[in-house]
Amino acid sequence: MAAIGKIRSWGPVLATVIGVALFAFIAEEAFRSCEATKNQQRQQVGEVLGKKISVQEFQNLVDEYQEVIKLTQGRDNLSEDELNQVKDQVWNQFVNEQIIATEAGKLGLTVTDEEMQNMLKEGTNPMLMQSPFVNQQTGRFDVTMLTKFLGDYKKNAGNAQLAESYERIYKYWQFIEKQLRTQTLAQKFQSLVTGCLLSNPVSAKMAFESQNMESDVQLASFPYSSINDNDVQVSDADLKAAFDKQKEMFKQTVETRDIKFVDFQVVASAADRQALLKTMNEASDKLESGANPAEVVRKAQSLMPYTGMAVRKNVFPSDISKRLDSMSVGQTTRPFETKNDNTLNVVKLIAKTQAPDSIEYRQIQVNAATLDATRQLADSILTALKGGANFEELAKKYGQEGKSQWLTSAMYENSTSMDEESKNYLTSINSLATGELKNLEFAQGNIVMQVLSRKAMVDKYDVAVIKHTIDFSKGTYSDAYNKFSQYVSENKTLADLEKNAEKFGFKVQERKDMFNSEHNVAGLRATREAMKWIFDAKEGQVSPLYECGSNDNLLVVALTKIHPVGYRDLDAVKDALKQEVIRDKKFEQLAAKVAGVKSIADAQKAGAKVDSVKQITFGAPVFVQATGSSEPALAGAVAAAKDGAFSSAVVKGNGGAYLFQVLRKAQRQGAKFDDKSVEQRLQQQAMQAASRFVSELYQKANVVDNRYLFF
Repeated sequence: MAAIGKIRSWGPVLATVIGVALFAFIAEEAFRSCEATKNQQRQQVGEVLGKKISVQEFQNLVDEYQEVIKLTQGRDNLSEDELNQVKDQVWNQFVNEQIIATEAGKLGLTVTDEEMQNMLKEGTNPMLMQSPFVNQQTGRFDVTMLTKFLGDYKKNAGNAQLAESYERIYKYWQFIEKQLRTQTLAQKFQSLVTGCLLSNPVSAKMAFESQNMESDVQLASFPYSSINDNDVQVSDADLKAAFDKQKEMFKQTVETRDIKFVDFQVVASAADRQALLKTMNEASDKLESGANPAEVVRKAQSLMPYTGMAVRKNVFPSDISKRLDSMSVGQTTRPFETKNDNTLNVVKLIAKTQAPDSIEYRQIQVNAATLDATRQLADSILTALKGGANFEELAKKYGQEGKSQWLTSAMYENSTSMDEESKNYLTSINSLATGELKNLEFAQGNIVMQVLSRKAMVDKYDVAVIKHTIDFSKGTYSDAYNKFSQYVSENKTLADLEKNAEKFGFKVQERKDMFNSEHNVAGLRATREAMKWIFDAKEGQVSPLYECGSNDNLLVVALTKIHPVGYRDLDAVKDALKQEVIRDKKFEQLAAKVAGVKSIADAQKAGAKVDSVKQITFGAPVFVQATGSSEPALAGAVAAAKDGAFSSAVVKGNGGAYLFQVLRKAQRQGAKFDDKSVEQRLQQQAMQAASRFVSELYQKANVVDNRYLFF
């Protein structure tokens, strides 16, 4: 009993301990759940209408699109700018697909498999012409070629040699099929929207008259520039009233941010330039003395390798090509600088010749059991051909077709390297006369060739070029980094950055309204970390130092203003509004000045610039020479006035105030109203208007774009 009593006395303590333990367990699970949610959010590139897309999903779409470009354009890789364009294209397509699919789903619009099959059978969709299944004889998409390929793809699934090529084409077709389905659904939705925008004979008649009813007027112009801006008083109340009146114009659907930044590009010092100049002078001397050009170019680390082949002038950069015609064969230049690409250059013109741009030739490859046997067989083939043997029949004897083929200069001129055998092969083709035969010996066999024709003789140049970027040294970069680092570390606020920039030799620049969808900061490459900082920072904060660009730029950023989704602050648009308010007040002054004016003569007495303007129509704005402005309001006022009438009120324009006298009003000569054709044109305009439906729906799609965090 005593033990039981003891346990009872500990009851409150035990309950507390158990409660704390349970709370800890629940809290731990809640923490894990929150952490998992945060991790998931960190991996989301964006969201449209509640549909999220992860980093991996987005990257897969980018890779898919890249492969399509590489396959269709014969490319091995894309530049950074091209890759950024691909990412933008993929994102925009994802957003549009989600918006259209959602809206079409509400209406029950779909693209059925049967519709897809019918499109393939018809083969008229332009997208199908981009596929590999176009019949070369008919020039049309051939669904039987597609069917055969899909069958072969399944049969050869286990064939390692064919799998890769089949897989690339199969993925390309999947991409086209997906795009075709998406495009068709969008067209259906657009057609439905277009059907809601109708025309009728009344609107057609009004449209015709707006384009063809012409007026000639005598125009009295009172330019706003005749009043000095400083003579116009603008109060905060005026600006507030103008802001409230146009508030919807200042609404933004995406957050933007203003920054100020200091960017310093590291360049070669005088010592760096002198060291490079010494190397280039030595290379120039060696070329001039007759040293092996390939060896000299290689040791000088030229951006342009020497292949030993004569090529057309346009193959070289413009700074090199423009010198060639003025150089004599054997001449070597002294080092010269090209500012555009920041290089020092040395050029030696080794030879200049005339050679065909296109050569038709044929060949027989010779391979026997041994190299000696190969040489003997090649000699016998050459002897037979010289004796009159038929080339193609002889080629077929050795399992080849021997058909003619063309070699053009473009096929080899841009090669970055060329071995001796390739050079020997190309030189032989270029040097052989029409009809001439030659037996070429290579390490692995022989080739017996014959040139059939030579076309388009052009000048070709054998040139050794040493082109070297004027780079900064490690020491120069270290000195620049230390100086910039000191500047950043000693100035922790924007005020200090601005105050002391000139002292350090730097300049503070400003960029307003940055979007997180941009690919760089201040036009510099490799600034993703700086971009992430900008859209995570608070107003007034200063970033750490960033090394960016092509490893040659130093950057520090200060966040000055955040413009959230919604209406812009009055301060952010004050300058633009002030100009509008000044214009409005000038109009009020001018309108008061001409109150009671009833004729052009009276307007001229009041200081107007008078001129005649002809063929004014409602459908096009008037350009007024006196004010240098395009004036839609004036076109509308003139169209509303009767023939012979003086303007009923002063017209408020973009560049001035106007009064006018209608001299003539008549339908454009030769214009004839055709209600059907005008209605058709209006319907086409409606289709164009309907094509912008995605941008309208975008505003309500709750789009979240976090690409800047990952790409």
